[in-house]
Amino acid sequence: MEKILIVDDEKSMRDVLAIMLKRAGYAVTEAADGEDAIGQIQKDIFDLVITDLKMPKIDGLDVLKAVKDASPGTVVLMMTAYASPESAVEAMKRGAFDYVTKPFQIDEVQLIIRNALEQRRLSSENTLLKRELAGQATFSQLIGHSESMQRVFEMIKKVADSRSNVLICGESGTGKELVARAIHYHSCRSQFPFVAVNCSALPETLLESELFGHMKGSFTGAVCNKAGLFEVASGGTIFLDEIADTTPAMQVKLLRVIQEREFRRVGGTRDVKVDVRIVAATNKELEKAVADGSFREDLFYRLDVIPIHLPPLRMRSGDIPLLAQHFLEKFAKANGKPTPTLTQEALRLLIEHEWRGNVRELENLIERAVAFTNGTAIGGEELGGWLNRPSSASAPITPVAPSDLPPDGLDLEALISGIEKDLLLKALERAKWVKKKAARLLHLNTRSFRYRLEKYAIKGGRD
Repeated sequence: MEKILIVDDEKSMRDVLAIMLKRAGYAVTEAADGEDAIGQIQKDIFDLVITDLKMPKIDGLDVLKAVKDASPGTVVLMMTAYASPESAVEAMKRGAFDYVTKPFQIDEVQLIIRNALEQRRLSSENTLLKRELAGQATFSQLIGHSESMQRVFEMIKKVADSRSNVLICGESGTGKELVARAIHYHSCRSQFPFVAVNCSALPETLLESELFGHMKGSFTGAVCNKAGLFEVASGGTIFLDEIADTTPAMQVKLLRVIQEREFRRVGGTRDVKVDVRIVAATNKELEKAVADGSFREDLFYRLDVIPIHLPPLRMRSGDIPLLAQHFLEKFAKANGKPTPTLTQEALRLLIEHEWRGNVRELENLIERAVAFTNGTAIGGEELGGWLNRPSSASAPITPVAPSDLPPDGLDLEALISGIEKDLLLKALERAKWVKKKAARLLHLNTRSFRYRLEKYAIKGGRD
């Protein structure tokens, strides 16, 4: 519901406007003079301020300035019984949306108010659209014919129209935000905003301001009132990525929003009610975080109403050729090149690779390969050097053996090789890269251990 502040020292005028606006479905606040109006502006963020120009002590131009200083996005409509071209020009120069002369026709004012609020909506939608375009660029990565991905797609369809919160779990790069977007765009909330927030990207104080907004002067740098992303997302969906990285204090605030559907801006004195669906995501095991006390159990159960687990790419290797072809076409088009093909050797290398960075790593590799190739085909030799580069960005991930044979089968050799290589590296790290000690940890003799190191091109360490 859009909020409108009426400022006029004539009670009869405030009453007329308030009745009209409330009947139209707006939330209305009244101020009897400019001083009262500035106090209201410091307490809340309004979509529209309708103010008289001539008032004792603090006039309408001062109210206009206070609004624009505190909340630049708020639209201001000026009214006066003493119209002059000079005052109209001055009001418009200072940022007023329009200028109405008393007495006025109700229909005329209603039309101006609708136009003013439409301008604000368009401005807000333009900002959101820029965020959306940045996020939707990789939406098509949500690709897969494997049984595990088909189950994810079915889950998205089933839960899209539910009001329940969703918790998406999966390793980095598996496409958690893409699933969140798919849930939103298949839901009845799709006409409202989808807002994504990376909870690990900001310190607690900035994250609180980002999520809940703040009032002018509430902290250093708060130069104007700002609506939080929960407020911006009202009616739609807010995606809280890396939820496990939030502090205990922030978890308490998030719990209140989920339970009460309201929050308070930083430095604010009023509660703001919102209707928003929460989709959270993590690459960590929240059950363990609950067990060790780093994540609130009550918040976990509030978020984990509908759990969705995304499989790592190494556990759905049958989707790799399909994803690779998609990325080949995407980056060839972006570079103005014909789409190259992958040789059988190149495909074999892709399928056997462990993909610690999952789909994101595959996309990065194909983009690099397309950029460097000048031919019609990409071979195994071109991919091999990039695939074997160690990744310092992520810790070793032990491939997980499935509890049952997937319906579309699996690459047994690749799975066993991945597990073996990972354990060799972990043994070396624990033994501080002393090979004899590492071999003893795995109950291998030195010769057998060295053979396996050569097999997987693992270099370094000392005897």
